[in-house]
Amino acid sequence: MQLFIGGAFSGKRKIVRKQKEQCSWVSAYDGDAVFDWETNWVKGTTLVMEGWEKWIMAELKINVNNDEIRKKFNTLFQNLLKEEQRRNNEAILVMLEVGKGIVPLEKNDRRLRDLAGWIGQDATVMANKVNYVWNGLAKRLK
Repeated sequence: MQLFIGGAFSGKRKIVRKQKEQCSWVSAYDGDAVFDWETNWVKGTTLVMEGWEKWIMAELKINVNNDEIRKKFNTLFQNLLKEEQRRNNEAILVMLEVGKGIVPLEKNDRRLRDLAGWIGQDATVMANKVNYVWNGLAKRLK
């Protein structure tokens, strides 16, 4: 599993598209649900998942426990790792870095920021490769 993380409009998507020609995209920005990966991952392609902050926010609306939300996404990452091996294809997570800047005033916005940071850390631990993207440049961190 590979992780690309960076700010909004930093070039993450462009770098992934340049790196991988055959991709199955699952995007919260296009209305896909996080578990659509199971049906949308076309055989012989790299799975790319983006829009994690939207999927996390959707969980915040139905679940009040941060630990349960984090555990749910950890289980997802573990399932992606297993499926990568089974399919002999890679999964790429494209995450928005939301931890820099002003701390939000609204409680749910702060929860989103915190959870996105923790889930990003969990993804970093599980990923084989981690790239930070800014201004269209990717720096490999792991």
